[in-house]
Amino acid sequence: MRMSENTPTNPANVSKLYASGEKGCISAPHYAAAESGRSVLAEGGTAIEAMVAAAATIAVVYPHMNGLGGDAFWLIKRKGEEPIVISGCGRAAERATVNYYRDRSYAELPVRGPDAALLVPGAISSWKLALDLVPEARRLPLERLLRDATDHAINGCPVSRSLSRTLDIFGPELSTIDGFEQVFLPDGRVPVEGELYRQPALGTTLRRLAAEGLDSFYRGPIAETHAHFLEKAGSPLGLGDFQSYTAEYTKPLSIAVSAGTLYNTPPPTQGLASLLILAIFDRLGVRSDDGSSYIHHLVEATKRAFAVRNAKLGDSDSMEVNASALLAPHLITEAAASIDATRAAPWPGPSQLGGTIWMGAADSEGAVVSFIQSLFWEFGSGLTCPETGIVFENRGAGFSLAQGPNQLAPRKRPVHTLNPGLAELNDGRVLAYGTMGGDGQPQTQAALFTRYVLFGRTLADAISQPRWLLGKTWGNSSLSLKLEGRFSAEIENQLNTLGHNTERVPDYSEMMGHAGAVVMHPSGQLEGASDPRSDGAAIAC
Repeated sequence: MRMSENTPTNPANVSKLYASGEKGCISAPHYAAAESGRSVLAEGGTAIEAMVAAAATIAVVYPHMNGLGGDAFWLIKRKGEEPIVISGCGRAAERATVNYYRDRSYAELPVRGPDAALLVPGAISSWKLALDLVPEARRLPLERLLRDATDHAINGCPVSRSLSRTLDIFGPELSTIDGFEQVFLPDGRVPVEGELYRQPALGTTLRRLAAEGLDSFYRGPIAETHAHFLEKAGSPLGLGDFQSYTAEYTKPLSIAVSAGTLYNTPPPTQGLASLLILAIFDRLGVRSDDGSSYIHHLVEATKRAFAVRNAKLGDSDSMEVNASALLAPHLITEAAASIDATRAAPWPGPSQLGGTIWMGAADSEGAVVSFIQSLFWEFGSGLTCPETGIVFENRGAGFSLAQGPNQLAPRKRPVHTLNPGLAELNDGRVLAYGTMGGDGQPQTQAALFTRYVLFGRTLADAISQPRWLLGKTWGNSSLSLKLEGRFSAEIENQLNTLGHNTERVPDYSEMMGHAGAVVMHPSGQLEGASDPRSDGAAIAC
């Protein structure tokens, strides 16, 4: 999601932001999603099943940030097994070619409306592949996993401040797009915070998925309904695009640092950049997270990582070099050596806009899940099917019409900002962590990881500490280094002296992301933390 403004979210209920237990733990940016996951864990369900329940619920209660019409990625570590990635990355429609858009007089790919809905949504297929990892004999019924989401859609859920504000700002623009007003503004007005909000068509769709199976989204009546709606609206997506799609199992990218082994998702996600930042920073010898030196060195590591991302990243089938080769030790050493401790380097650009929701879960059997789900911008393309209540993502805007590894082509995957993180630490802890926020995702991951792992802050403190964001943000075209208000004037002055162009934003600003983390300790203790910048919670049992 592109955050609509800089209004801060205050940490109203600190008790919801940290949890510890032994049976299960989950962190989510909306309390209802965390509670859905906790209830599954409490019934003996696995972390994977808890995450499906939470993913369905958050698609209902946070529809501006994610949904069933978007993409999702999983990074799963089970006891005694190597981590595995599930890529629910949508592929471009067969009709989505460069000429298709140039013939429609587009100089770049659109971000709203039917032409922006050019990817098959991958999230639901990723849920299916994740559930396939759970032995069928012990798997909870799909109806049980979707029960909370269905109830929230049909009977209603209180509107969050984030949802109300986003509808207030973007509702007028989106209401002109097919289906949007009917589904999200049914009485023609923006619901206020706390008002009961219902999405009956989406509830009916969830019931059908529970009865017919998740695959029916791609090869069943739901797919046929969507194909008819999309054709009538003018989207390039067709029934054949849905029928040919499935999410994929793959291996994560990984790199060893002093504290352990880091994992993230491979291209077309920017997981490479997140790993590069931490690997470069690891070589710099920074001793503390207090003061300007800490921020300066992480920002400079970010610039080196983003320069690689911007030049090399695309669908792995189209990249000229294997992503793992870009993590070679000598390249990390060269990047670290290029950082000047006394001077900021130029910003490499271009900035990546976009965001999502991140959630993490762990269970008593030793499974840890890092999960991310997205529509890209707030409410994606805006194109919404009234019969199903599903809004289609605009992640296809991540393609380019120009030649290169990320040029649009049929069945191709676009560059993704999504990248859930996971680490196996030398002391036996397994850490799942992540956030929403486009360019901010790798930066927030780096702040969270270094503060918790390298500098010994508590999990909750590592997340709640003031953060920074380098680059363009939502509704702001400046390339400044944005600092939350809790940073001291001394730190800001020192950063300016180093050559950073700083800008202040409110405390607990949503533009800094909705971070979260879950940790499995060798003792079996599970702990989780959620971000005071969100409406979320960490809950354990």
